[in-house]
Amino acid sequence: MLLTTGQAAEELGCAVTTFRRLIHAGLLPGLSRRGVRVMTPLTVVQALSTRNHAPLAQLDTQEVAVLRVDTAQPADDADRDWIGFAADLSPDSLLKALRGWWRCDPASIAAGGVLPVTLSGYVVAVLTGLERWEKNTDGRHAFPDARLAGYVTDLATPHTPITSDLDGDRRLAQLLLATRLPSHSGGAIAYVSTTSAG
Repeated sequence: MLLTTGQAAEELGCAVTTFRRLIHAGLLPGLSRRGVRVMTPLTVVQALSTRNHAPLAQLDTQEVAVLRVDTAQPADDADRDWIGFAADLSPDSLLKALRGWWRCDPASIAAGGVLPVTLSGYVVAVLTGLERWEKNTDGRHAFPDARLAGYVTDLATPHTPITSDLDGDRRLAQLLLATRLPSHSGGAIAYVSTTSAG
């Protein structure tokens, strides 16, 4: 059985625009097109609805920052082609696309030791290597040593390539990738308590 985008969003209890981000990011398998309509298999929607919440209580910190991104768009930067997330970007391109300048509390991000990257409330990538940061003239911060520990190419199955050789990075990626992690923020960075999440 195939669902329209509206039906799929209703089944998941989210906005149509939220569900469309997952489609545009290339995270959902088995899609078909009928004219301008994108149809999603019911089994894919059911898999998304049963995805576990991120087990943040297993992290050794009281709070973790979350990077909330949109689907990848062409970047107007000299050092990267894209900004945001797409499942078909290479790991190098994806790291550049996710590593930006944000208004944030860099010490809190560094203290958390990990930066889950979410798209539409699902963890689609995990960044580590956040111990050092830089600040620009606009008061935004970047983490030049950030590493891509892993990312998601299929959210329904799920398929999660692990891209770091470090045991700690691999553990964090396996723990967090493809889980649900809702967060609320007016900007790109949100802060979530690890004790009350879930």
